[in-house]
Amino acid sequence: MPNGTDTLFVLTGGPGAGKTTLIEALADAGHATCPEAGRGIIRDQMAVDGPALPWKDPALFAEMMLSWELRSHHAAAGRERPVFLDRGVPDVIGYLRLCGLPVPAHMWTAAERFRYNPTVFVAPPWRAIYRQDGERRQTWDEAVRTHDLMVETWHGLGYRTIALPCAPVEERLRFVLGETGVEHRS
Repeated sequence: MPNGTDTLFVLTGGPGAGKTTLIEALADAGHATCPEAGRGIIRDQMAVDGPALPWKDPALFAEMMLSWELRSHHAAAGRERPVFLDRGVPDVIGYLRLCGLPVPAHMWTAAERFRYNPTVFVAPPWRAIYRQDGERRQTWDEAVRTHDLMVETWHGLGYRTIALPCAPVEERLRFVLGETGVEHRS
């Protein structure tokens, strides 16, 4: 089992809830971060006209996300200081459940073996900031369902979730740092 998982802090939730903006603020404040798998994979697959897109082959997209999340976990667990991750392995399970697809046994195994800090931060659906774009095609209702399934999935795997306030990014940053006890760097 990988070491150092208590310093791996995950931000999860539905799409368009401000997770990436908060991750970028944490990085700007000097904290170690890992980006979200989904957007990176979508950009790369669109650039090469690849098949691993959620609207083409959701199961293949999930496998690529799992690979990305495992790589991120390995890289983050090797660090001496806390790392803030935009999603984690359980999010892949939540995604497959959202799609109504079976969750392969190896994904459950990965979620049990590759653990994170027991407290996970959840960006709740926030209508005022939600926007669709070329990579984020989910409707508002899908975004809400995604949030609900992510919370359910993380809870089912033994994590405690804390909802982020629907507030400006600076307030969210202070909230996360206060809850984690991580020193503000900037």
